[in-house]
Amino acid sequence: MKWLSPYFVLSFTLMLQNVFMSMAAVKSSQMTTAGKSHSTASVAGGAAGREPSSQESVQEQGVITLTSRNFDSSIRDGNTWLVEFYSPWCGHCKRFAPTYESIAMEFHSSDSPIKVAKIDGTIERALTSRFSIKGYPTFFLIKGWDVFEFTAPRSKENMMNFALLKMEGMEPMNFLVSPFGPLGMTRGIIINTGTWIIDVFELLIEKGGLGQTLTAVIMSGIATLVGTVLIICIGLCLVPKAKVD
Repeated sequence: MKWLSPYFVLSFTLMLQNVFMSMAAVKSSQMTTAGKSHSTASVAGGAAGREPSSQESVQEQGVITLTSRNFDSSIRDGNTWLVEFYSPWCGHCKRFAPTYESIAMEFHSSDSPIKVAKIDGTIERALTSRFSIKGYPTFFLIKGWDVFEFTAPRSKENMMNFALLKMEGMEPMNFLVSPFGPLGMTRGIIINTGTWIIDVFELLIEKGGLGQTLTAVIMSGIATLVGTVLIICIGLCLVPKAKVD
């Protein structure tokens, strides 16, 4: 049981603390952006006078925005998803944006089962890790459990053929390294856990009236306690039983 040494326990709890502190920092920066977006959406909703249907929403917005919160639930709708990982500062992303928007409008305005979406890689770090993003823009086609990566020159024709599975030599990613394989699914669990932690963090701030720093300290303390108890329980379960003669 050498691996259950105090050094291991300390390292594990410190890791959990760093996770909570990092999430606190991310949440702090996102709350302002979320507030602005909420205000803009409220004004837009008031001007429209009614809530648009889901089909209208897709057609009006063109490219659908996916986040860590809605990614897994969205791609399970039975459709094929063309997804772009982009960065707001990426020049290639900006130049291709009008073309990508026209592709989205073309697919969404018909009865095509293909949905066109984008993910801001600078914000959705968990998803970029899950898909092992190394540069922007990067495009994937998600069809059920199969994931295809776009490697051809960027053009509307190539992208349309890619979405329709008409490009030559298209092969799905190896399941083991796929976002939906063992590693990817593990990262997905981490994403869902992280989302829950952020929700708790937000609840403590908004409903509990606590400051961001105090909330981060409290959650770090909880992480330390949970990590220590977990390690102790694992250790007790793995201790060999004494032989009875």
